[in-house]
Amino acid sequence: MAAKVTSGVVRPRHVPQRTCIVCRQSDAKRALIRLVRDATGRVAIDPTGKRPGRGAYLCHNPECWSQALRRHAVERALKIAALHPDDRAMIEQMGRQLLQETMSTASS
Repeated sequence: MAAKVTSGVVRPRHVPQRTCIVCRQSDAKRALIRLVRDATGRVAIDPTGKRPGRGAYLCHNPECWSQALRRHAVERALKIAALHPDDRAMIEQMGRQLLQETMSTASS
């Protein structure tokens, strides 16, 4: 379902917008990566964007991922006192992966 037709007028489909918690750049929800805090206080990457829990979004810029950890933006956005060490390692790993992807596309 790409668009809704009402009385002969085609309306464009609504695209939810979200903001990166570091650079404050607004983009489509699907273009950003969602981090979610579950009921136990653990943080995970939510590729579907539909897991229950409080969410925060980061863009695909590797610098935003490292700044989010350095400035404690993830903790602030998800309203937690501190990240679990395993969660911090997972976020650092995702930042490194994005950096590698950026470097490989730049060299191509």
